Amino acid sequence: MTLRCTMSCPPLLLIAPAAMIRTAAFDRANALAKAMQLPLHIVAFDYLQALAVAGLFAPEQIGQAREGYLQTHSLWLEKQAQLARQQGIHATSEVIWVQHPYEEILKFVNETQLALIIKDAQEESVLKRIFFTPLDWQLLRDCPAPIHLVTNNLNPLPRKVLAIVDLLRSEEQDIVFNDQIIDAGAKLAEQCDARLEVVHVFDWTAVYAKDMGYGALPLATGIYDTLGVVQQEAFAALCERHGVPVECRHFIEGAPLMSICAFAMDHLTDVIVMGTVQHKGLKKRLGSTAEQLLHQAPCSVLAIKPGRVVPL
Repeated sequence: MTLRCTMSCPPLLLIAPAAMIRTAAFDRANALAKAMQLPLHIVAFDYLQALAVAGLFAPEQIGQAREGYLQTHSLWLEKQAQLARQQGIHATSEVIWVQHPYEEILKFVNETQLALIIKDAQEESVLKRIFFTPLDWQLLRDCPAPIHLVTNNLNPLPRKVLAIVDLLRSEEQDIVFNDQIIDAGAKLAEQCDARLEVVHVFDWTAVYAKDMGYGALPLATGIYDTLGVVQQEAFAALCERHGVPVECRHFIEGAPLMSICAFAMDHLTDVIVMGTVQHKGLKKRLGSTAEQLLHQAPCSVLAIKPGRVVPL
């Protein structure tokens, strides 16, 4: 089976869990679809290894069992789509039997301009970390569409949005990426009638490390102070360009991860909008701060990639 959608305008794609459980992502997807006046396509990916293996020995019986399982799941998912339609949302659903769903998603993304991919991220309260499946990481690292990972449904429609910019981006990473991040945050906030805050964390230790990386002696303290002033001015200009009110601009000095998480918790943030830039190499790691933030963010995350216009 192939992921399909016949909607004329960019839809929201909700990736439902394999278990027939209504999760926070359903509520967030419905709220966003209604606020943005966009269609919603709900898809679940099923694959049971035991049935697949058994099918090699008893294909007819196992085939019937698989079809029965898919039908049950399809009926359940259709009920969720029906609930969305009762709210005035153009919603469709489908269940696909596939072992590797990422290939199906990527093919769909390449054929359809998606507004957003929405998916649950499992929050491990004991460890105070967000647990990501292999599919989550594939989407975050390689999928060109914006990814919205939902951790809770405290506010199905976001009330407070936080955009994180990085003024230390190199030319290779594209400085324009900061504009795209603020644009994405502003569009989301406007659609949801939410408040947008913009944060940049000036991490002088990162500047120091870059300086030391070139084999030079540490720069004088005054130079770091100057760099801080330069970044403040650049941050102010960036926010001014996007019409961000002064009271919604936050230039913070400190460690990025701790500062961002503390700010999000103190301000009861619903969604953090952040950029993810895949580093080159075999491990395909995102930036270290990005990966740490994804694991420890106290709220849902909207991750975008450079060069991708978010059609919200």
